[in-house]
Formats: sequence, C-alpha cells, structure tokens
Amino acid sequence: MNSGTYTPRPGAAPVGRMIAAQAALETRMLLRNGEQLLLTVVIPSLLLVLFSTVDIVDTGGGAAVDFLAPGVLALAVMSTAFTGQAIATGFERRYGVLKRLGASPLPRWALMAAKTLAVLVTEVLQVLLLTAIALALGWSPQGSPFAVLLLLVAGTAAFSGLGLLMAGTLRAEATLAAANLVFLLLLVGGGVVVPLDRFPDAARAALEWLPITALSGGLRDVLQDGAGMPWGALGVLAVWAAAGLGAAARFFRWE
Repeated sequence: MNSGTYTPRPGAAPVGRMIAAQAALETRMLLRNGEQLLLTVVIPSLLLVLFSTVDIVDTGGGAAVDFLAPGVLALAVMSTAFTGQAIATGFERRYGVLKRLGASPLPRWALMAAKTLAVLVTEVLQVLLLTAIALALGWSPQGSPFAVLLLLVAGTAAFSGLGLLMAGTLRAEATLAAANLVFLLLLVGGGVVVPLDRFPDAARAALEWLPITALSGGLRDVLQDGAGMPWGALGVLAVWAAAGLGAAARFFRWE
C-alpha cells in the first residue's frame, strides 16, 4: 500500500464550488422559512387570485389579470430580493453569522454572490408558480421574453442593493420593521394592484421614480401592451441598482 494514500490535503475548495454550496444552503434555508414563504409565495399568489376574481380595484379595460399579473411578478421580485433578503441578512449580522462566515475561506464577495444566486433561484420558482396561476385565470401575456428577463434581472439588482444596504446599516429589529413597512407601502403605491392614475398628479410624478413602479410598469408595458424594450423603466432600475449596490458595498457593516 502506498504510504501517501491517506495523506490529507488541507486547503480551501475552489471558489466556484464554495459559492455553489453556499447558494444551495441559502436557498434551502429560505424555502424552509415559513415567514419567508409567506412573503415570497403566499401573499403574491393570494393577491393575484383575489384581485383577479373579485372586482375590488378598477384596473381599466380588459381582463383584470392582464393588469395584475405583471404587477404581482414585480412584487414577487421585491419580496425576495429586498424584503426577505434584508430581514434574513440583518439577523445573520446580529447573531454573528456573517462575521463567522467572513472569517471562513469563503471570500466576502463570494458570500454576497451566493446570496444573489439564492435570490435568483427563488425568483425563478416564484415566476413559474405565478405564471401558472395567472394563465389558469385567463392571462394572455404578450411582448418579448428577453425584455421581461432583462427587467426582472435589473429589478433584482436594484432591490438586492437596497436590501443589503438596509441589512448592513440598521439594527436587525429596525430592518425587520422598515423592510415590512416599505413592502406594504410599495404594495399600495407602487402600481402593483392599484393603477397609478388613481393617485393625484403630484404623488404620481414622485411614485413613477420608485423601483417597484418602474419594474411593474415596464413589465406591464411589455406583457399587457406588447411594447418593445422599455428603456425608461430599465434606466430607472439601473440607477437604483448602481446606487443601492454601490452604497451597500461602501457602508455594509459585517458586525
């Protein structure tokens, strides 16, 4: 027998493998968390079914689900990339999880990459579920799938940056309260289920610059109206993404 057969080989795994393993762990933790599932799956699904089948809000001409489905897809992105990620990361920071992971062979940038991958995997599952529900309700999507994909990616970047900024600068309890409050406010005022033309002109002018409004409006332009690439909405999301991710990289505290 070769004496070197059982010689240990200490050292860190390749970065790609570490990111994949951490992303798989983050995804499993997210999907096993009841509160996270409430935000990411239950609330968007209930809103889509309820407002599509019960005449609560005047969504204009055409089937209600054609107006609601793009907005609920935008809400799903916000619930995962912003609200869920901010709360989970905030409490990981409070309990010292991030500090310990930061001292592991996994680089800090790779940890953020793993969290982003977990968000993207969750969003794929959300989109598939909500699309199936909307189609069952009679949804007739139009437009370019590539434009939709680009909007979802830009929205994810924008909300991830804002969520990480909040989680890395506020106390965990403050993050929990602020993230849920922002979720509720943007649900009502972000063009998700209530058309923006129901708001006063001054309020509407301000609301149009919010990332949730840009995402829901851009998705609606493509999926409901069959428009081309919504460059205006993409521009707003790109600005929010650059500002949020830049500020998170600058001000995020690991302890």
